[in-house]
Amino acid sequence: MSILVTGGTGFIGSHTCIELLRAGYEIVILDNLCNSREDMVRRIAELGGAEFAFYKEDIRDGAALDALFAKNDIDVVLHFAGFKAVGESVERSVAYYENNVGGTLTLLMAMQKAGVRSMVFSSSATVYGVPKSLPLDELAPVDFASLTNPYGRSKAMIEQILTDACQSDPSFSACLLRYFNPVGAHESGKIGEAPNGIPNNLMPRMLKVAAGEWPALTVYGNDFPTRDGTGVRDYIHVCDLATGHCRALEYIKGKAGCQVFNLGTGVGYSVLEMAGALEKVSGRAVPVSIVARRAGDVAEVYSDPTRAERELGWKAELGLERMCADSWRWYRQA
Repeated sequence: MSILVTGGTGFIGSHTCIELLRAGYEIVILDNLCNSREDMVRRIAELGGAEFAFYKEDIRDGAALDALFAKNDIDVVLHFAGFKAVGESVERSVAYYENNVGGTLTLLMAMQKAGVRSMVFSSSATVYGVPKSLPLDELAPVDFASLTNPYGRSKAMIEQILTDACQSDPSFSACLLRYFNPVGAHESGKIGEAPNGIPNNLMPRMLKVAAGEWPALTVYGNDFPTRDGTGVRDYIHVCDLATGHCRALEYIKGKAGCQVFNLGTGVGYSVLEMAGALEKVSGRAVPVSIVARRAGDVAEVYSDPTRAERELGWKAELGLERMCADSWRWYRQA
């Protein structure tokens, strides 16, 4: 099986590519490097133990996609490429829709031309919006009107587009993987989250504080209705996520239609608990600075991942201290 991985040098994509190579899959990576580094291509090959084709292209470039599909016999697409910061999406909503939704439509049209009828999509738990009950399972409603930010709305739009594609083409298959909060890094310390510019996600910001590069961790709100007032999320090790994609690829072989799976641990940790865990494994202080809540943030989100365990044979295995220890090792070696 040959797999096109869009956004394959990014945080989740790079770890997944390593697992795919180790499992014997042939991969082709497409990435415009807007939020990653080109040296990740070499590192993926080293850790995965195999070479692959890399295209520095954009999913919004239909001609480039047509040329890629013409040169490579692709069986399935793993679609990671997309802007991903909740706070930034509120400030840059049009850019998020143009890149995430528009790029996916261009990709789907290129797939149709090339006769590629299978996709595993990198979705997000943000499509659930403000939870009506916890934990969240796949039957929880995706109510577009209740979604709190353009990032989540762009993911929900793409999910609907893929659902419609499956309904209009009985041969098309899509697997929607709703991630919770990916953190961690490869155990080698050679691959990890390396955002360009100022990081938006919690773990990269904590690492800068622990390393002494920033004076304090900005915490957006301590007045949420949670156990310590800070936001609670279901953090999952990126290597567990990578394994989940391999299981999803195995699952959709020979299947048509659209399937949805949560990929999470089922456990929620607060921002302050995350900072405390990093302090423990790094031996460094992570002071915090409390500011007002960000637009679009919700108090608490964590998953019910039992469907993935039942149908994909997948379960998250790596705990909070491992997430922080691997992240810290990566940051010190990056």
